[in-house]
Amino acid sequence: MEELRAIAMSRRSVLKKGALTALFLSQAAVLEQLAVKPARAATTATTFSDIQFDIGQFINPAQIVNDGAGNVQVQFGPVFSLFLPIKLTRTPTRADQATLANALNQIEASYPASPSGLFIASVSYGLPYFRRLSQSLVNAHMPHLSSNTSRFVLEEAFPMPTDVVGGLVGGPNAPIPGVTKDRFNVNVVIENNDLLLHFRSDSMTNLAAIPLWLQGSNNLNGKGVPSPNFNGLFSYQTQRIQFVQPGLPRKMANQFGFEFAPRMNPDSPMAMGFTDQMVDSAGPAQIVTFVGNSTAKLSDANPGDYFDNGSIAHFSHNIEDLYQFYATDNQDSRHPDGESYQERIQYMFRSNQTGTPHGLPAEGNADQFTNGGGPAHVNNVFQGTDSAMRGARDSAGTFGPGNQSLDATFTGLGRIGHEAALQIVSRAADGTPLHIRNDGPGLDAMDVPAFQLFPGQGTFAPGSQQFKLQFMMFVPTADLFARMRIAMAAQDLQKTFNVDPDDNGLERFITATRRQNFLTPPRRHRAFPLLELT
Repeated sequence: MEELRAIAMSRRSVLKKGALTALFLSQAAVLEQLAVKPARAATTATTFSDIQFDIGQFINPAQIVNDGAGNVQVQFGPVFSLFLPIKLTRTPTRADQATLANALNQIEASYPASPSGLFIASVSYGLPYFRRLSQSLVNAHMPHLSSNTSRFVLEEAFPMPTDVVGGLVGGPNAPIPGVTKDRFNVNVVIENNDLLLHFRSDSMTNLAAIPLWLQGSNNLNGKGVPSPNFNGLFSYQTQRIQFVQPGLPRKMANQFGFEFAPRMNPDSPMAMGFTDQMVDSAGPAQIVTFVGNSTAKLSDANPGDYFDNGSIAHFSHNIEDLYQFYATDNQDSRHPDGESYQERIQYMFRSNQTGTPHGLPAEGNADQFTNGGGPAHVNNVFQGTDSAMRGARDSAGTFGPGNQSLDATFTGLGRIGHEAALQIVSRAADGTPLHIRNDGPGLDAMDVPAFQLFPGQGTFAPGSQQFKLQFMMFVPTADLFARMRIAMAAQDLQKTFNVDPDDNGLERFITATRRQNFLTPPRRHRAFPLLELT
C-alpha cells in the first residue's frame, strides 16, 4: 500500500499526461489490500517458452478442490493482470523495434520470473499494425486457414449475435428482433489498437509500476532504471485490470457496497460464482498455436515458419449485469421468479448432465441465494457437440429417474447452457479444447451508462463502478473464435426450438462493449514482428 502511494505521489508529472489515472492507482491499492498473498512453491523453471503466454512451468501445479460438487482440478495463475492497449502515432522503425525489445528485456531483468515478480504474458498486434507494413511482406508470412487458404488466421472481430448494435441486440436485422439489454444496452465498438501489452503478477505494486516506467518514471521495482525513449510512438489507451483469486470478487463487492454482495459465493474466483480455471476446460498451449499439435491443426503454418508458435488473441471488455444474475424473487418485475442457484448453474453449464439425479451438475443448498446458494467449484463436463441442441429441443421432457438422457432437462423445458453451447465447436475431434481462456473479473467505470437498479427504483449516473469480465482467449484462428462465439449465443437454437430467452445461457447477463482480435507472435518475434525484414 505504501509503495503504491509513493508511486502515485512521486509521479505526478506522469499522471498529468493522462498516462495512469489516480483512479487506477486507488483501485490497485484496494486490490492489493484485499487479495491474499498466495502460498506458492518455488519452481526451478528458468527458460521461457517460445509460446509467449505458456507460463505454466513458473506457477504452482494443478490442485484438487472440492466444496461440495466433487473433486475439481484447477490451476490458478498470477492473481492480477494488467492489459495496456496502445495505438501507434506512426509506422515504427527498426530502431523502434530495438527499443521495444530492450524495454521488454529490461522489465524481465528487473523482476523475478515468478508470480511474486512479474510476467510479460503476451505482446500482441492488431490489424492496424500489420496494415502499416508492406502487404506483400505480411501476406508472405501470415498463416492461412487450413480449411480456406484464401483467408488469413488474423481477421478483425465483428459484432456477435447478442452484442448491441444500433441500440438493439443483434442489430435491426437480428433473427430475434427488437431485443434490448435490461441495464447495460451499450453498442459494441470494434477497437483499432496497434498493440496490446499483457502483464501478470501477484503484486499490483509491480504491475502499477510498468505503465509509469514506459512513460518516463525511470523506476522499476524500486530501483532507478532509465525509461525507454519511444520518440512519441505510443499513444496509451485506457488500461484494464483483471483479478482472479478465490473469494476476491466477493470481497470487492463488499468493499464497493453492491446490493447483491451477500448472494455472491465467497469461494469463487469469478464474479458469476463458478470457477473458470478447470484444467480440463483449456487446451495445451501448443494446440492453440498456428502449427497446432497431433490433435488439431487449423492453419497452414509449419514449424520454423515466422509465426509458427503464434496464436490469435481475442480481447474484449464486458459489463456483467449481476443485479439481474443474482436477483431474488419479485425483485425485478421483468423476471419475477428470481435466479436461484439451480437456475444459475443451468445458465452456466447445462440442464441435461447425464450421471446426475435431475440433470444439474450440482443442486445447491436449501438456501439457494445466500453465499451463492451452492458450490463454486463444478466440473465442466463435455457431452458431445450435440448436447446443447438436444437440451434446447428437450424432446424427452423432464430429466429424472428413468429418464436421464441428453434429450431431457431439469425443468422439462428447452434450456441452453453457456458451456454446452460453446462446446458445439470448441473441441477437437478427440474432445480436447481448442482454446485457452485468460478471462477474469474486473471492476471499473469504463463504458457504463446510466441505468435503473430495478424498475421503479433509483437511477445510477453514467460512469459508475461495475463488475466487468475482462476477457482474453487464445485460439489458433480468428475464424474459430467467431464460430465459438456465434455458437455460444445460440440464437439459432433459441429460435428453432422456441427456447425462452430467459433460459438461454448467459447472453442476457453480459454486454460486450469492446472487441478486437490480435496476433500474438512467438516470443522470439514479440517486438514489432516483421520489421527486421523490411
